[in-house]
Amino acid sequence: VQLVESGGGLVQPGGSLTLSCAASGFTFRRYDMSWYRQAPGKERELVARIPGVGGSANYADSVKGRFTISRDNSKNTVDLQMNSLKPEDMAVYYCHAIAHWGQGTQVTVSS
Repeated sequence: VQLVESGGGLVQPGGSLTLSCAASGFTFRRYDMSWYRQAPGKERELVARIPGVGGSANYADSVKGRFTISRDNSKNTVDLQMNSLKPEDMAVYYCHAIAHWGQGTQVTVSS
């Protein structure tokens, strides 16, 4: 299993950013995919999860209405569209699937 995140960077408060995770090594369409984040000094937390087949995505309360998770089963990718970013969204964001983690991508929200 390999998960490779991309798309992190520096964005101003109120701005937008899209993270992408490229997955390989497993039958992508069968598995839930998740985005987690970890801010300095805090525990890693679930941001959003999207099921493999059917069902609805679910989100942390802190990001509902601002973030959207989506997947492309033809490309084995899962994206996290982040809008109206706040300083408290600043963290390392990780892609997760079947007990495997990506290397993480830094999101910095600052003016």
